[in-house]
Amino acid sequence: MSTQPSSSHTSTILLAHGSTDQNWLAPFGDLIANIRSGLNTERVELAYMELAEPSLEQQVTLLASEGYTHIDVLPLFFAAGRHLRRDVPKIIETLQAELAVQGHTITIDLHPPVGLDPEVASAISRIVIQKVSLEDRKSTRLNSSHSRYL
Repeated sequence: MSTQPSSSHTSTILLAHGSTDQNWLAPFGDLIANIRSGLNTERVELAYMELAEPSLEQQVTLLASEGYTHIDVLPLFFAAGRHLRRDVPKIIETLQAELAVQGHTITIDLHPPVGLDPEVASAISRIVIQKVSLEDRKSTRLNSSHSRYL
């Protein structure tokens, strides 16, 4: 029978796809900063699946070396495609095996992508409705607060 590790031994990794484009990466840096500012002592890190660093492997290895025994991986994906159904579980399985050889007993749980949360669908629906409404078409084109990511 396994027991749930204490919260002090649990951390979360937000997993994004990754890109070589710094403009694509920038919103994730802002997002993790905003999330951290809203937390108390919970440990939350950002990782990328490919094309950018830190990688999932790097973050898991770091957290394991710091004594974390449970890691929740929360994908910042819209839906669960091939990467989340096949690639990431394989990466997690390999990491757990490699860390076990090094003496780290660690549980890594892959959660559903945030895009499947009903709140995300509602937020996207509200934004799209606002953007396609006749009033909004006349008044806004490109929100200047987002232009720094383009």
